[in-house]
Amino acid sequence: MSVPHLQPTERRSERVALDAIVSLRRPGQLNYRVRIFDVSLHGCRVEFVERPRLEERLWVKFDGLQLLEAEVCWIEGFAAGVNFVQPIHPAVFDRLVSTMRT
Repeated sequence: MSVPHLQPTERRSERVALDAIVSLRRPGQLNYRVRIFDVSLHGCRVEFVERPRLEERLWVKFDGLQLLEAEVCWIEGFAAGVNFVQPIHPAVFDRLVSTMRT
């Protein structure tokens, strides 16, 4: 099931600006740590070392949460927007954001 391709300005939920580190896994590669700039219930903006491909599947791991399957929906330089296949539950999201901001 493909995630709708949204432009960086189109949002299904409010984004929360933050500067945090998460784990990322791309198909056939080991996990590595990356920087995220914002997060929402439906996705996040990630800084990549190697540019991803549009529609590439990957997995994002926030500390304390299970892996979140995601799909690259836009690319700008070495930053990309990823949509989570299943959105984060709002209560879990609120806890995640408060934890990452401390």
